[in-house]
Amino acid sequence: MQQAARRSFRRVAVAAAVVIALIVGAGALYLSPAFTIEKVDVIGAEHLTSQDMAALASIPQGTTLLTVDPGAIERSIDRDAWVKDVTVNRVFPSTLQIIVTEREIAAVVEVAADDAATIQPWAIASDGMWLMPIPDRDSELGQAIAPQIYEDADAVLSISGVPYGLVPEIGSYCTDVNVNNALAIVDGMTTDLADQVKKVSATDAESTTLTLDNGIEIAFGTAENIREKERICLKIMEENPGKVAYINVRVVDRPTWRAV
Repeated sequence: MQQAARRSFRRVAVAAAVVIALIVGAGALYLSPAFTIEKVDVIGAEHLTSQDMAALASIPQGTTLLTVDPGAIERSIDRDAWVKDVTVNRVFPSTLQIIVTEREIAAVVEVAADDAATIQPWAIASDGMWLMPIPDRDSELGQAIAPQIYEDADAVLSISGVPYGLVPEIGSYCTDVNVNNALAIVDGMTTDLADQVKKVSATDAESTTLTLDNGIEIAFGTAENIREKERICLKIMEENPGKVAYINVRVVDRPTWRAV
């Protein structure tokens, strides 16, 4: 009976010792420089420079894959307006992987500033978030930002004619009815016509006018019956190749057009 009790006690003692050893070992490993982060692999960041990402991630020197807090890094990076989604992964033995899904520039809005004396271009995303004011390409700030920003800004449509008083803020959503109407029109089109739109005059929603890359102007109006208005415009241009200068589809059941 006593021998059985001793054997049972020894088994418990051995098990306890093993558990303690594992805990001590894990603690030592956690506090040791093993698995120190030696490389940060950023995927998907085209509008944020490596300096931007380093500042946003803010990983202290000597941080290991065991001590790093991926959630905190994700929250920090997600603060930037360009970032739509972000995931941070540990890749043993020494790499931290940051996967970024960025917002894309949908349009460049010409915003009147300084009592309407100057125009400041602003990049805006398709979801209506203000991304950033675009600095002069040759300025010190322009040389410091990602070149992809200028490539995209040159390729997307321009929204002009917005009344003075619009005050964009980086990371906020646009509340201007005229700008949102212009975005909704282009977003609601198929690529057949949307890809041809180079400029939108958004003085007010009712008189929103599109200018195509071939110079044709379309008085589109509000973002209603978008596909029907688009169908009418495409049909008029198809039936009158090279002859159309202006199309008015603000009243969708009474479209008009004017020849060159």
